[in-house]
Amino acid sequence: MDFSDRHHALRDWLTAQLHTDDWTLAPASADASFRRYWRVTQPERTLIVMDAPPPEHCGRFAALARDWRGIGLNTPEIYAADQAQGFLLLTDFGNQTYLDVLTAATADRLYGDALGALAIIQACGATADLPVYDAAFLQRELALFNEWFIKKLLGLALTAAEQTLLAQVNNLLIANALEQPQVCVHRDFHSRNLMFTKRGNPGVLDFQDAVLGPVTYDLVSLLRDCYIAWPEQRVTEWAVGYHQLARQTGILRTEQPEQFLRWFDRMGMQRHLKVCGIFARLHLRDGKSQYLADVPRILNYLVAVAGRDPELTALQQFLIERVLPFY
Repeated sequence: MDFSDRHHALRDWLTAQLHTDDWTLAPASADASFRRYWRVTQPERTLIVMDAPPPEHCGRFAALARDWRGIGLNTPEIYAADQAQGFLLLTDFGNQTYLDVLTAATADRLYGDALGALAIIQACGATADLPVYDAAFLQRELALFNEWFIKKLLGLALTAAEQTLLAQVNNLLIANALEQPQVCVHRDFHSRNLMFTKRGNPGVLDFQDAVLGPVTYDLVSLLRDCYIAWPEQRVTEWAVGYHQLARQTGILRTEQPEQFLRWFDRMGMQRHLKVCGIFARLHLRDGKSQYLADVPRILNYLVAVAGRDPELTALQQFLIERVLPFY
């Protein structure tokens, strides 16, 4: 089915669900995947319709949306679903993402709300049916950095010594992830997937890829966001504050702040190496080049964190000498 046929099918489905043709449809947001989001405007309300064509699946989104609403998170209500066609009719959280409203003055309050939501996910989110973020999964993600970013985007041919270095770094970062307490992980918990809402802030989106994984993964996704950066002291204060909250809620038991921050730093390294590869792939394979503008921010994170970790000094040197000249 081509786009025009699918769009007609979507419109027919909406008319049947809404029992009227008195509505208009307009694009609601872009997405790094093949999902599309449309805003349905009726005289008395607006809704969002998700169009998730194969190989995308909307079933996990719908199930997790219901489960997470049940534990107190502000996820979209599912008004209608057709999993066979890949259509969902959802709550409209509006136009303001966290990225739109985050400022130096609003950050403490907004991150406070987001960290409260994260604690609910980690303390109460069911994990029995989630995919496991295991060593093989983490390695596949890290391989994206070499394949798509280093080789295909930058065109670098790695020496044998550089290949060995990156393999050692990958092993270190995988071990760091696996030694952490394993919890329910959103896996894309950042400023473009959190909506600013007047009630129940934040509205939580894009959680269909949730896994059982490391306790610091979502935290570093939020605080070392690929789309907005904060002074390192402020990031550390937020991370330590979450450590205290996690201890109070039973997410963590005996872990001390120093250990938690090391996990946090190295988890961010894994995520940011992976994201460099993903952004390169979006550009080269999918023609979505807008994400390349955020790569310098991600490289800054990588260089800064590697510079504070004695076991990552060689990686910092590699990034400075071989990668940063392109930027």
